[in-house]
Amino acid sequence: MKNLFFFIFLSFSYLATAQTGFVSGIITNQNKEPLAGATITFGNKGTVSSSDGTYTIEIVAYEKTVVKFSHIGYGSIIKTFKGYKNKTIKYSPTLEEQSQEIEEITIKSYEAAQQGVLKLKAKKFKRVPGANAGIENLLMTQPGVNNSNELSTQYSVRGGSFDENLVYVNGIEVYRPFLIRSGQQEGLSFLNSDMTENINFSAGGFESKYGDRLSSVLNIHYKKPTKELSTVNLNLLGASYTYENLFLNKKLSTLIGARYRNNQLLVNSKDTETNFKPVFVDLQTYLSYKINHKSSLDFLGNIAINNYNFTPISRVTKFGGLFEPRELVIAYDGNEQDDFETYFGALSYKYNFSKNTNINLTASLFNTQEQEYYDIYGAYRISEIDPVSGEELFTTGVGSQLDHARNDLDILIQNIKVTVQHTINEHKLEAGFKVQQENIRDRINQWTTIDDNGITLRNPNENIENNQPNTPFTAPITPFYSVKAQNNADIFRFSGYAQWNKKWWIGNHILWHHAGIRTQLWYLKDNFSGTESNLKQTISPRFRLSLKPDWNNIDMVFRLSAGYYHQPPSYKELRNPQGSLEFNVDAQESIHYVFSNEYSFSKWKRPFKMTSEVYFKQLNNINAYSLDNVRIRYDANNNTKGYAAGVDLKLSGEFVPGKESWISLGFLKTEENTNNRGYIARPTDQRFKFAMLFQDYVPSNPNFKAYLNLVLNSSLPGGSPINASAEPNSQVDRYDFQTRLRPYRRADIGVAYIIVDENKSYQSGFLKHFKELDLGLELFNIFDINNTTTNTWIYDVDSKSYNGVPNVLTGRILNFKVGMEF
Repeated sequence: MKNLFFFIFLSFSYLATAQTGFVSGIITNQNKEPLAGATITFGNKGTVSSSDGTYTIEIVAYEKTVVKFSHIGYGSIIKTFKGYKNKTIKYSPTLEEQSQEIEEITIKSYEAAQQGVLKLKAKKFKRVPGANAGIENLLMTQPGVNNSNELSTQYSVRGGSFDENLVYVNGIEVYRPFLIRSGQQEGLSFLNSDMTENINFSAGGFESKYGDRLSSVLNIHYKKPTKELSTVNLNLLGASYTYENLFLNKKLSTLIGARYRNNQLLVNSKDTETNFKPVFVDLQTYLSYKINHKSSLDFLGNIAINNYNFTPISRVTKFGGLFEPRELVIAYDGNEQDDFETYFGALSYKYNFSKNTNINLTASLFNTQEQEYYDIYGAYRISEIDPVSGEELFTTGVGSQLDHARNDLDILIQNIKVTVQHTINEHKLEAGFKVQQENIRDRINQWTTIDDNGITLRNPNENIENNQPNTPFTAPITPFYSVKAQNNADIFRFSGYAQWNKKWWIGNHILWHHAGIRTQLWYLKDNFSGTESNLKQTISPRFRLSLKPDWNNIDMVFRLSAGYYHQPPSYKELRNPQGSLEFNVDAQESIHYVFSNEYSFSKWKRPFKMTSEVYFKQLNNINAYSLDNVRIRYDANNNTKGYAAGVDLKLSGEFVPGKESWISLGFLKTEENTNNRGYIARPTDQRFKFAMLFQDYVPSNPNFKAYLNLVLNSSLPGGSPINASAEPNSQVDRYDFQTRLRPYRRADIGVAYIIVDENKSYQSGFLKHFKELDLGLELFNIFDINNTTTNTWIYDVDSKSYNGVPNVLTGRILNFKVGMEF
């Protein structure tokens, strides 16, 4: 019996000692110099850092351990860790002289890795340069995310269109204007980076709780203020102001942001001379009121006004390359006046029934009022030029074009959604239901007339015989391109989901799984005729397995995701090229297969991570589209199939101590097949991508910081004329326009000098009022590369063919900026 008790005692002693994890890192000061003899205490235990600032402590696994880091002459930092058995958490604190920072966080190891979600802290990247600096600017450097237009915040993910991406703010889906056709009209993204705390992004294989789109999910979390703070950013492209504070005995947190943007500096660097007077402003607020310890009420609101006044004067564009150099010269008359106004409000109520169960009820309202009015006349000349001197040799074509539009759009989207979450041990159950109504009032009146060498051109898709002079030609005069329609419709949607997440232990290995299903029912009603479509339904099962092997000294996570994703048609997808509604458009389908691996390791005593993903998407019932700058025109049918396949690689970590940077590589091929005519490249078929985001500072003076944002994208398809079709009998056939644009190459660099921050404060004088103050210079497109986005198509009567003239993007631009917090 004594031997039995002794054996049991030894067994429990072994288990007790085995259930431990580790925390290690390097303790430094604000100059990134290692601190020897720093004290690390937890519970009734403690140790000190070695001569090179390194330390290692052993903590109890699966329990919270509060650790204090301190040093004589420096402040202290308190952190809370939760580790895993036999695993090491890397943490390298920076202690500040004569100051104290107390912050408590819980580290949930491998949470992001097992979900396959990119997680970023917005504050760490707020100074990264870019023509459209902000959250989307960071996304453009991620593998699988492509955008070859620095004027636009829209992006394509793994071969999908701009309309295939979901965007959430604090769990609330947000929308964007519909009629915008060029990047210079966009102005401000809905997402305010100054208000953002966390960025979560999934490029495919996402969970069932996210809505019905084919490509990606961007889920943004706005800050909940803890103290009064004002943030001001000023630069030559605009300004922003953000205010945050607590009221009503700290029950009401208030976050308000106002922004102004003017793209005039960017547009004036293009090859078109203009009088450009844009006004892009928005006001946004996020309020959170804690009713009691069990319930809270949140409000998210946004008002955005984009006034776009554009008067082109002239344009000179060289194209054709080295062997057939040509030049397009256009003299303009007329102007464009566009107004895009959006209003958004969402109210969310959260109630915690218990520690493990909560319910969330959200109601939101979105309204966009858009007006697109223009009359622009252009007289053009195309000439062959000398490849050496660039001088004009002779004229190959002259003509003129008149573009006219009177387009009005008013869309109201209102919905209500309820979700329930319940946790039992390692089981997490979640379900939700949403009802949505979309009311659309649309008037389209748009046409283009073209005169080439004195001949007025008819629409080339018209099959009209002209047997002059033997038979008089009596057909009416029609424009080269014309759309005239009026729609008043409602779309009703009912959607729901259920999912189950669970963490399993297989020996010392950890296995997570996600199993879920989504469904949506919808129908369309034409309010003019009273016609209703059939009730349509989608069912979307989704599944993911994540494995964390218990391998000594190798920290890896493997993921396998598969799912059936649907995209029920929005209003844009229901409207055919003639402007009328199609009632029989079904949901587009995509089957995702994603296999990925994350390998975390240390190099030079700093953390790094290598992420690799292989994916394949089978596309069915595709609603094919053509892309003109950022405007998408759908065929409004489901007669196309396709696929997207590729590999994404990313190496991230502290290449410079304390600063996260990364290098991304992407390889993609996406094609489509319409009416079984054969596979051709989709408009987003960007085969190769290389991107780098690098942050650095001067070691001898860390207040001098530098940032590099570099993107290299291979060429995109150059698009097709506005009246091109994928139908086999069309005179202008999309299958005939498969040439590609030039590769997109862009590098933006920025430098900043930090006058005041958390490591450098002042107790007297003017600077004592600031918590942060920095000055910066940015140089956009430092190599002054003439990147292009799509083509302007000019029809030549003599050859009966189109000339694709590339639309050149922005050149080299210098921007000055000031950032401050007080």
